[in-house]
Amino acid sequence: MTDSPPEAVPETGEAPVKSLWHNADFLKFWTGETISLYGSQISMLALPLTAIYVFDASAEEIGWLRFLQLAPFLAFAMLFGALVDRMRRKPIMVASNAVRMVLIGLVPALAWAGMLDIGPLFVIAFLIGVASVFFDLSWMAYLPVLIKDRRLMVEANAKIGITASSSDAAGPSVAGVLVSVFTAPFAMLIDAISYLASLAALLMIKAKEAKPEPPAAGRHLWRELVDGLRFVFGHRHLRAIAVVGVFVNFSITGVSAMFIVYAVRDRGIDAVLLGVIFSLAAIGGIIGSIAAPPLLKRMPVGGAYRLALSLIFVAPVLIPLAPSARVSAIVFFVGSFLLVSVGLGISNVLVQSLRQNLTPNSLMGRMSAAMRMALFGGGALGGPVAGAIATWWDLRTALWFLSALSVVMLVPLMLSPVGRLRTMPTTPPED
Repeated sequence: MTDSPPEAVPETGEAPVKSLWHNADFLKFWTGETISLYGSQISMLALPLTAIYVFDASAEEIGWLRFLQLAPFLAFAMLFGALVDRMRRKPIMVASNAVRMVLIGLVPALAWAGMLDIGPLFVIAFLIGVASVFFDLSWMAYLPVLIKDRRLMVEANAKIGITASSSDAAGPSVAGVLVSVFTAPFAMLIDAISYLASLAALLMIKAKEAKPEPPAAGRHLWRELVDGLRFVFGHRHLRAIAVVGVFVNFSITGVSAMFIVYAVRDRGIDAVLLGVIFSLAAIGGIIGSIAAPPLLKRMPVGGAYRLALSLIFVAPVLIPLAPSARVSAIVFFVGSFLLVSVGLGISNVLVQSLRQNLTPNSLMGRMSAAMRMALFGGGALGGPVAGAIATWWDLRTALWFLSALSVVMLVPLMLSPVGRLRTMPTTPPED
């Protein structure tokens, strides 16, 4: 396996690229993913607010709640990734969404029965994370089944990025209203229903997925896990993406988890206004996702990568800098998360396309697993570390510390070899 495959450019005379608007199966997948992403925004806000409003959870408990949502990626990503490479991906995605539908539906069911407590809430958060590991590793490996022409990967990831960003924009406002009207636990019922719609969309996909080749004689699961790690961390571009990504997720998770507690407890912001802040800020993700393809045509890939991640690392400083005046503070809060969203919108399209184009399909699951383990491991640590800092000092001091640490993360970004790439590779290394 080579360290860096050639940055191939499609040869002249190739068939013209057809838009994914002509790909019925991709459109079905995209529709299902859109519905579930919109639904997930409700639980994203309702789950911590359930802990805060119903159980008076502390900053440290909110940090651990976020940790339990992301810890499965750290604990199981490599194992699940090797299993995904041995199985058809679509059945895994269907089963994962069915499990998440049931688990999320348990929260309003237990609340209605008077049996909901902070302990079961932590367990449910962890199990949802386990199902999410399986789904996330599967869909990224499943996408090349739906899209045969790798030149369309940027378009596919841009479309999914726009969907994710638009759900980030609309979802929190709707979630805030639903939490206010129905209370936080019962608002999550809408998310459970969204997974049912996603299941239906997945089942309508007609593309035939080839059964993966069985492991060769003498090939064992442990060996395949090692191969996946060796491929990612032995490849200078993928390794650099993983290392910087750890810092990105640590910063975003730590800051956002503490901001929710800070906004509710110290700034007196209610669920509706909190949802509006996140919704306005998430418009930046739509801007970033839409801007990514033309941006990559006008500037080097590495330049776009550095620009996007610089926004993510610098923006958190605006939160502790926010003045005491309510309206001005909200402007600062929205501005901070807006800049992060723009950066994420651009970087997600760019990084996902790089990862898919640099990886042969036989290693796609394990590559995604190694990446998820690193990236979500950073995110998982962000929650409890931020919670511990807030417990030692206070919420505002914790936000100052986290934002300063985020700025320091510009150093590994500037050292990354991804920042020196000029074009987007379009040919994966040979299996």
